[in-house]
Amino acid sequence: MKTLTLLRHAKSGWDDPVTRDFDRPLNGKGKRAAQTVGRHLRDLGLEFDHVVASPAIRVGETLDAVGAGYGRALTPVWERRIYLASAATLLDVVHDLPGDAARVLMVGHNPGLEDLVLMLVPAAGGGEGLRGLVEQKYPTATLAEMTLDIAGWDEAGAGGATLTRYVRPRDLDASLGPDED
Repeated sequence: MKTLTLLRHAKSGWDDPVTRDFDRPLNGKGKRAAQTVGRHLRDLGLEFDHVVASPAIRVGETLDAVGAGYGRALTPVWERRIYLASAATLLDVVHDLPGDAARVLMVGHNPGLEDLVLMLVPAAGGGEGLRGLVEQKYPTATLAEMTLDIAGWDEAGAGGATLTRYVRPRDLDASLGPDED
């Protein structure tokens, strides 16, 4: 049995004058959301054998803020393939995860993370339940935890996962919900 937790980076600042998307930092709300998610991970007692992440600035800052809430640093293996990757590329990254890692945290971007969840978790009747929430939207700083009844990561494939947890920042603190227009 393997557990794969996907975390989308927290809200980044579009008003920052960086020249490349890769260099965009988190905004204040994003930092608060990531710390809140980190506290939630700590409160649940979740631990990870392996962390793999996009090297984008906003992902690194997300991990720093999650670690602050979690109470310890999450030290990732930086994987360039995750940056703005498709679900197919992310599945390749999953296939390459260390065989001895049972609980993995992958931190990256949308739409790839959302599409990976939808690829791995079979569709149920009318889109109800946790998968239905993913189908609606995979907001920033949201995590999705899936279990896979596999011996090795190379066995992960379409329809082979069970979505066991889907947590959005607004589920933990209403002030972290969508901004009002």
